[in-house]
Amino acid sequence: MGQITPEDIVTRIKKQVTCPWADQTVDTFKAGEPQTELTGIAVCMFADMQVLRQAVEKGCNFIITHEPVFFNHADQTESFQNDPVFLEKMEFIKKNGLVIFRFHDHIHMTEPDGISFGMIRKLKLNQFAVNGSQTFFRIPEKTLKNYANDLKQKFELESIRFIGNPDLKFTKIAFMAGAPGGQRHIQMLRNDDVEVLIAGEAPEWETYLYVNDAVNQGKNKAVIFLGHIKSEEAGMEYCAEWLREFVNEVPVHFIENRPNFKTF
Repeated sequence: MGQITPEDIVTRIKKQVTCPWADQTVDTFKAGEPQTELTGIAVCMFADMQVLRQAVEKGCNFIITHEPVFFNHADQTESFQNDPVFLEKMEFIKKNGLVIFRFHDHIHMTEPDGISFGMIRKLKLNQFAVNGSQTFFRIPEKTLKNYANDLKQKFELESIRFIGNPDLKFTKIAFMAGAPGGQRHIQMLRNDDVEVLIAGEAPEWETYLYVNDAVNQGKNKAVIFLGHIKSEEAGMEYCAEWLREFVNEVPVHFIENRPNFKTF
């Protein structure tokens, strides 16, 4: 068996996605030498320090992450050159010979959207999709309080935030992963076919304010926030399964991020 490298894996990924590879994309190598001999692949939502340490423990030197590594969308590092957190992270990456690639744009653009596919499967909404949609669902009647608690248990969250009448009875759901922006959330909530929006994260002066006002006006609207990580992470778990279909030379591990927030 010949040597295989992170660069080889990315070449395979480019052939496997169903969309053309974009010239302008954040899906690039962020750290390390792409021609390093591969020992294992770790797939994650965020390549934070906990994930990097687990990857090393599992013998993985190639990390495929969905979101940025260095605290901004484009992974620009110029302003962090004297930052102690950045420097220690880079030192760990170099010391352990890690290579990091971001896989964001093209997993969303491929068909089906890998993030949506994994999340809808995790949420067990497949059978309730409206006309095969990956956004709109019609479920058996629930109350907001009970459904939010179900999601809290499913995603092993210490707490879950929602806005709306806890006793609201609903059947019509929309799902929007990650952080598409408050205005897109608001546009979705205007839809008569949406009573409850399952969202990732949002600016509090946009989505939060809009739903608060809607509720105080007596409208049957609500939003449940999973947080950015948990609203997309099952998509990267699916990504690891997808990679195993065409990568068999080394182990492929999915590493879960721990919830960001602690509550008292």
